[in-house]
Amino acid sequence: MFIELDLQSEVPIYKQLADQLIEGIASGKLSSGQPLPSVRTLAADLGINLHTVNKAYQALKQEGFLEIHRKQGVIVQPGSLPSADEAFRERLRRDLRPLAAESAARGMSEDELQELLLSLYRQIQNPSSQGGTSP
Repeated sequence: MFIELDLQSEVPIYKQLADQLIEGIASGKLSSGQPLPSVRTLAADLGINLHTVNKAYQALKQEGFLEIHRKQGVIVQPGSLPSADEAFRERLRRDLRPLAAESAARGMSEDELQELLLSLYRQIQNPSSQGGTSP
């Protein structure tokens, strides 16, 4: 699997895992209806606690990205994934605001910030054509 965790990061491991699974869905590495490893298997593969994997899976289930079944296990939400509704847009504004403020405080131009965000978005949407340097 494509998951890479930074055990020294300030970002909790379960959040890193959840974020990378969402990126896998966004990039097409994980497709609708695709089964994921069991909690135990993924925890063993990544060398982390199974409760950490369970927390990531549960968070993604609550957000509508995964389904968890007793017999089928964990699968990427079949059918439609959560939409970018107003609640998501508000959360996105709230999460991006401190980064935009820090960028301005550090002298980054609006164009630079916009290009960086577009570059990241494009890399996720089309991972095979990343080329160049990564931001």
